[in-house]
Amino acid sequence: MPSCILAIDQGTTSSRAILFGKDYEVRGSAQREFTQHFPRSGWVEHDAEEIWDSVVATCREAMEKAGVTAADIAGIGITNQRETVVIWDRRTGKPIHRAIVWQDRRTADACAALKQKGHEAEVTAKTGLLLDPYFSASKIAWTLDNVAGARAAAEAGDLAFGTIDSFLIWRLTQGRAHVTDATNAARTLLFDIHRGQWDEEMLALFQVPASLLPEVKDSAADFGDAAADILGGTIRILGVAGDQQAATVGQACFQPGMLKSTYGTGCFVVMNTGSQSVISRNRLLTTIAYQLDGKRTYALEGSIFVAGAAVQWLRDGLGVIEQASETAALADAADENQDVYLVPAFTGLGAPYWNAKARGALFGLTRGTTPKELARAALESVCYQTRDLVQAMQGDWGQKDKGAGGDTVLRVDGGMVASDWTMQFLADILNAPVDRPVVLETTALGAAYLAGLKAGFYPEPAKFAERWKLDRRFDPDMDEATRARKFAGWKRAVTATLLAAEE
Repeated sequence: MPSCILAIDQGTTSSRAILFGKDYEVRGSAQREFTQHFPRSGWVEHDAEEIWDSVVATCREAMEKAGVTAADIAGIGITNQRETVVIWDRRTGKPIHRAIVWQDRRTADACAALKQKGHEAEVTAKTGLLLDPYFSASKIAWTLDNVAGARAAAEAGDLAFGTIDSFLIWRLTQGRAHVTDATNAARTLLFDIHRGQWDEEMLALFQVPASLLPEVKDSAADFGDAAADILGGTIRILGVAGDQQAATVGQACFQPGMLKSTYGTGCFVVMNTGSQSVISRNRLLTTIAYQLDGKRTYALEGSIFVAGAAVQWLRDGLGVIEQASETAALADAADENQDVYLVPAFTGLGAPYWNAKARGALFGLTRGTTPKELARAALESVCYQTRDLVQAMQGDWGQKDKGAGGDTVLRVDGGMVASDWTMQFLADILNAPVDRPVVLETTALGAAYLAGLKAGFYPEPAKFAERWKLDRRFDPDMDEATRARKFAGWKRAVTATLLAAEE
């Protein structure tokens, strides 16, 4: 009998494979980073072949560590960095260009032109999204128009488009399945989230041939079989969700009003709104949280482009730290009398500002500013941005705002939540409890759960939710005057950053 589920967690900076047992315990895992390419300012690319190699290598390593074979695995769940675009040749399976990453801003002018022509209201009504280079459609069009012969090949039906999940499934099934799930389709600007299908008007607007597109399935469905020669035996692919939706599932946020925030390269806050697709008044996104048995569950989402990436910048860009784990101790030792603010708009500002031209800025520097204050500013910036999103969601959801947090309890996951200092500051600036679960690998767990649900390996959502366990609750412990002063300083810093972007 199968004893585990294999989760493939293909992220922005690394690929991971994790094997989960019947009791959701981790039985084996492996991780591998891959190269980030920055050909020009604001451009971000990945080598899809390198991603594929990293996925296969981590799956094999995790299986070896756990001492399992393909016969022991009930199914594969895939979660992935969303919006990132891969276009490949259907005959060879080879990408025609590097993957254009969700962070990439090269199509900002194209999106602005469509917005100026008055198309954004129509786009938002159908897709729940904004006209922004963050999403896939304009990246697809750019690739077709900038790779020699690509548009003609696409119109002839020779090319396939996919977000990373689709590309991995194509490779795992050796070209037998060109599919995606509803959560990934919902991030392309080409999918009508209300009708649950690709939209002809959106395809025409972005000049994307329909022949490029994958079939859209439930998040727990039969996506095809991984070929035997890849992982030592045939394994069914049974679960797929974009990373933030997978984390929502992994955090068991199945009830309307439940809220989770994931802190990885970026930060993503998601609120379950049930069967209701809430249209935001605060430039948040309306999206699909998950789709099971043909039924769509919707969510409000706020996307922050830079969270953990700010810490990476301290390490790799400035060289003021050697390891990300150093930042909490530095922040704790920082001078309380210095109010240093980092607005980490390295690739623009996401929700609720949505300014593709904004660039990062530091405020409040003095001769006494040291790496300690920079570390604190980087960690605090993530928390300030989270408060921006939570307040916006409260307004859209109709909650009365009681300070910052209202009645919200925020469930958190991702690499940064291991920092007690950061989580305490988050609770303080939100004025709301922050709950950190025992299982921090919630994105991978969500993908595994979806696959396990389809395989009959895991129980229905309500039973899964009962197994969610709290590691620690962080309660707010900051006086209101300090909270108000610090957040007002952040808002002034953002305002100055946005003004600079207009010049």
